[in-house]
Amino acid sequence: MIWAQLMGADSNQSVKRRIAHLDMDAFYASVELLRYPQLKGLPVVIGGARARARVTPEQPVAEFPRLRDYAGRGVATTATYEARALGVHSAMGLMKAAALAPHAILLPADFDEYRRFSRLFKAAVAQVAPHIEDRGIDEIYIDLTEVGGDTVKLAQRIKDSVRAATGLSCSIGVTPNKLLSKIASELDKPDGLTVLGHDDLAVRIWPLEVRKINGVGPRASEKLEALGIHNIGQLAAAPIEVLAAHFGRRQSRWLLDAAHGRDDRPVVMQSEPKSISRETTFERDLHPVADRAALSTILLDLCERLSADLARKGYAAKTIGVKLRHADFRIVTRDTTMDTPTRDAQRIRSAARECLRRVALGQRLRLLGVRASSLVPEQHMQVPAQAERSGSLFG
Repeated sequence: MIWAQLMGADSNQSVKRRIAHLDMDAFYASVELLRYPQLKGLPVVIGGARARARVTPEQPVAEFPRLRDYAGRGVATTATYEARALGVHSAMGLMKAAALAPHAILLPADFDEYRRFSRLFKAAVAQVAPHIEDRGIDEIYIDLTEVGGDTVKLAQRIKDSVRAATGLSCSIGVTPNKLLSKIASELDKPDGLTVLGHDDLAVRIWPLEVRKINGVGPRASEKLEALGIHNIGQLAAAPIEVLAAHFGRRQSRWLLDAAHGRDDRPVVMQSEPKSISRETTFERDLHPVADRAALSTILLDLCERLSADLARKGYAAKTIGVKLRHADFRIVTRDTTMDTPTRDAQRIRSAARECLRRVALGQRLRLLGVRASSLVPEQHMQVPAQAERSGSLFG
């Protein structure tokens, strides 16, 4: 459903921009449904062990493994919308998910296949609108400002190109900036096309919970709710002095700007990056001990994504770093430099673990990130004969 036409008559330069956020719909699960079409319409959870010997594309539905039979400490990587309707979400322990959806089908993740589809959909978008900022395996920002044509028809053309190249659906939000587009792309999932202008803030954005703002996590949401601020409209109306007493003046200014839909960040295409990073903000704060299994899966996923980014862009890295944001918003970073550059996921994870050993991990975490720097073009890299492997922190 299209909720509004992008407003272009305002003299403010930011309103004239057309920034899209494209998010693939339940990406990992959707790729699996292409492989196993007999599972369409069923609750399916991706996660756990990686072996695929138990399932084949021709296998009857009744013979697929079920969540009720799982035993272990694995976590869900993602789930189909049917499984989400039963309460299953990413980073949830599979044993807990089994209690909510015992009959759901359980499939292991196949990151090589997900990366292949990621390359396919991004190439398809680039044929229509080449000004793209890569934000991960399943999402991108697109600057449509200089691309001619009606906004709705252009967004639909992008969606059609993605489906033709991959067989998958995506959701697109188009607004004057990245912050609003990130929110808009979630409003009409799956297969959504949502176009908003600043005049739509009061109707479409302000009624939403504050956690819908990218960057407002569980801890911040709790603090805002304690102040009686439950939705974005209430945040927009909050006095900065009240917010500053709890968040500090700088964070409070950002919160108010976000609530009013203000964001001047450009869509950035980096041809010669100084560093490449991947990070994720958790749906709930995770404890380094109690949630070690979930953190282990997340760390592996980040390292594999980072490895794929390095390979796609033709770089290896000598320095690997980690970024942690605690529940109180305190940020800690550590890095380590290796003897030889790498883009191997296992070596990246080994280096990240080495960094984590130098952090006092006693508090809950709301964000984990892995960064590669001191980049070397691939023609200068030396790949060791065998990837390093070690069992330790978050492993």
